[in-house]
Amino acid sequence: MNVVLAKTETGRALSDAFIVARDRLPGTGQILEQRRQAFDAYERAGLPHRRLEDWKYTDLRALMREVLPLAPAPDAAALKHAEKTLKQHKVRGTRRLVLVDGVFAPKLSETADLEKGLSIRSLREVLEAGNAELQSQLFAFDVSNPMVALNTAMMTDGVVIEVAAGTVMSQPLHVVHIATGSVPAAIFTRSLLRLGKDAGVTLVESYVAADGAKAYQAHDSLVIAIGDNSRLDHVRLVEDSAEAANISSAVVTLGAHAHFNTFGMTSGASVSRYQANIAFAGEGSRVETNGVNLLNGKQHADTTLFMDHAVPNCASREVFRAVADDRAHSVFQGRIIVRPDAQKTDAKMMTRALLLSDEAEADNKPELEIFADDVTCGHGATTGALDESLLFYLRARGLSEKEAQSLLIQAFVGEAIESIVNDDLRELAVASAIRWLEARA
Repeated sequence: MNVVLAKTETGRALSDAFIVARDRLPGTGQILEQRRQAFDAYERAGLPHRRLEDWKYTDLRALMREVLPLAPAPDAAALKHAEKTLKQHKVRGTRRLVLVDGVFAPKLSETADLEKGLSIRSLREVLEAGNAELQSQLFAFDVSNPMVALNTAMMTDGVVIEVAAGTVMSQPLHVVHIATGSVPAAIFTRSLLRLGKDAGVTLVESYVAADGAKAYQAHDSLVIAIGDNSRLDHVRLVEDSAEAANISSAVVTLGAHAHFNTFGMTSGASVSRYQANIAFAGEGSRVETNGVNLLNGKQHADTTLFMDHAVPNCASREVFRAVADDRAHSVFQGRIIVRPDAQKTDAKMMTRALLLSDEAEADNKPELEIFADDVTCGHGATTGALDESLLFYLRARGLSEKEAQSLLIQAFVGEAIESIVNDDLRELAVASAIRWLEARA
């Protein structure tokens, strides 16, 4: 029996948008074919929904409803808005790399006088140059995930960063994603970070909106390859517009005796999902992932992590904190798989949620799949409210109810924030949390 799938108006509009956008998308030949195949994969699946286990708590058909058309390339006015926004999000001591409405902005970026061993190029430049090795890494994502497939088809620009073997950088790299458009549109970016052997770097990612940018969609993906004996510290801050959507994905591969320390905080966007696949490809490596959701109103934020222990003698730690107020909804899904050859694995996961109202919701879903017998693995999850006795104690000493709550919330998320090694970046995360606390009614 032949089955014909009828396209909805939304589906037809997106197909038309892909056809129109193809001339703007970098790459030809095989790259164009890979884009087409990825878009076909997305069209067959459509937006993820609750009947898919990995998307059980984040039904994009209900939350996001449709994919907006591709944002236009930034003009002079957009770049001016972006420059003004950068002044509000400047981080001391970092090298800034700026993406405006999904397009690399060299005039706003700091690409001159690069340290020895550091290479920075735009995604467009790499895809059009025909570097087969880099291109294969950029297309490393599994397009069976519909949102990854869509990003593969529509990625417009990004940054490609290479740190040579033996290079330990003292200056963090700060990738700033800025949305400027007042008209609803979608932004598609993809970046790559490669660390050679015995290398080290700190990467910061910020998602922000210029004044007037509201109901946009940010679709981002990041590929990270960490070489043997190398270390990456990664800080990710999502402060998008309150009406925006942010769907981001990451693929991380660690070599032998590598160290990956990552922290993420989501306080912006109406709907967000961060999904990361972290694979241990070499023995003796360690991963520390720390995350915080600070949500209010009707915000929905989903963090989904897949830790793939495939080799022996590796360790992973996951610490996640969620604070949900009003009718906000926080989701954490953590899956640890220990494959048969991954003996001596040490993996632990802990997630805690703090609900500030009766209508707030937190779903925590830890999973362990263990196929080796000589391992140490565990997980835990708790959900609760602020301690009334501590609130009473603080208020009895002259603090208002809001000040007392803010103090306890800061202490609650502090464990995760303290994982940031760089003092300036830790202050950046604290400042983001304070802005959220001050905005509470």
